[in-house]
This record gives sequence, C-alpha cells and structure tokens, in this order.
Amino acid sequence: MSKWSLSELLKSLHEDIEHKLSTVRRTMGHPGAKGDGSENVWLELFNTYLPKRYSAAKAFVVDSKGVFSDQLDVVVFDRQYSPFVFYYEGQTIIPAESVYAIFEAKQSMNLEMVKYAQDKVRSIRKLHRTSLPIPHAGGTYDPKPLIPIIGGILTLESDWNPKLGNPLISQLESNLSEGLLNIGCAASHGYFFYNKEKDTFEIFAEKKAATAFLFKLISELQFSGTVPMIDIQAYGEWLLKNS
Repeated sequence: MSKWSLSELLKSLHEDIEHKLSTVRRTMGHPGAKGDGSENVWLELFNTYLPKRYSAAKAFVVDSKGVFSDQLDVVVFDRQYSPFVFYYEGQTIIPAESVYAIFEAKQSMNLEMVKYAQDKVRSIRKLHRTSLPIPHAGGTYDPKPLIPIIGGILTLESDWNPKLGNPLISQLESNLSEGLLNIGCAASHGYFFYNKEKDTFEIFAEKKAATAFLFKLISELQFSGTVPMIDIQAYGEWLLKNS
C-alpha cells in the first residue's frame, strides 16, 4: 500500500505555483500577456483552494454612489451572500460591499510596485459601502460593522537586497492607514504579513512560500467574518436616474 506524504503535497503545491510564474516570465514576451498570465496563476490558486464562499477574479469594483475603481488584478469577493455581481462583455464588476481582499499581481516586488499596490488598495478602501440592519425572528440586529478589506501584492520574485528585508519594510511602514498592505508573497523568496496586534510587519523566508502564504490568507479570511448586508435599493436608485 503506497503512503501519502503531506509535506510532499504542500511542497508540490508551492513548486507548481513557482514553476507556472517562472514559465510565464520566461516564455511570454508581450508585457500584457505576461501580466495576464501571472494574474491567472494566482486566480487559479485562489479559486481552487479558497473555500467556496469566496471567488477570485480580475475585476472592477463599484459603490452605490456610482464610483468605479480601476481594474484590479485579483479581487477576492463573497459569492454566498452577495446578491449580485455584474458580468458585461467579458468584464467583472463587483459591488464594494462584497470585497474581502484585493491584490496586485506583478512580476517583481520593488519600490515602484509596492507603491502602486498601496495606491490601488487605498482607492478601494475609500469606496462607499452600505450595511443594513439584519432581520431576525424577534426584530432586527444593528447593521454589521464593515469588515476591513485585506490588501496585498503577489509576485514571483523581489528585486530588493535582501529580498524581504529593511527596504521593503520601510516602504510598507510608510503607509499604515488606507494604503496598508496586510500581506504579500514573492513566491521564490517568502511572504510578509502585518501583525496588527504587535503593530509590526513579519517576514517569513519560506522555501514553500506560495503554500504558506495561501494558508495565512485563508486564516485571515476566516477571522474577517462575513460581508455586511448590502443595501440593494441604494444601487437600484441608479435605475431612476436613467429612466
């Protein structure tokens, strides 16, 4: 009877992700194709291994005020309680209330890309999100507090030296408010995570970085709770403006 090996399974998952990202970088010459390829590697990972209450997509985010985000490489959003997600001509548009996490997926982690990811995360956290009272048999519960949106960056490598050292930490610490990057992974080197209880960034130089990062993300999603009850009528008011 053959024996299973959990350590080899986890190692193989990381190696598969790193290999796919490396192949995209080596073989795809066009920058757009290379970017799409890298995004698809991470999207496949999330849609395969995250619990089915979550979905991941390259998408735009919209709020009930009619404000749209730029296109985001990876959006992790609710599919269990969210009443609508728009699909139009190959584009995905997600209501702001449904977002759990957003990531920028790039080839390398460096100053420019970290700043870019911080700006993207900031723009999403500034969107308006509704939260309605929750009905129950005895009345209603107060509106659920908005969950913090997780922000991060995903790459194959880091251009810094050391790869995940003080230069990276310095830039991450430059924005601990709306542009905070909670978590990020450079598959060939390791991952970082913001420990809010200790108010510090922790670096994990992992040989199986993609797998370790995935587990940490799932853990954070577990503790983030459930998205609020969306005010559908706030979005429905836009129908009147075009009638």
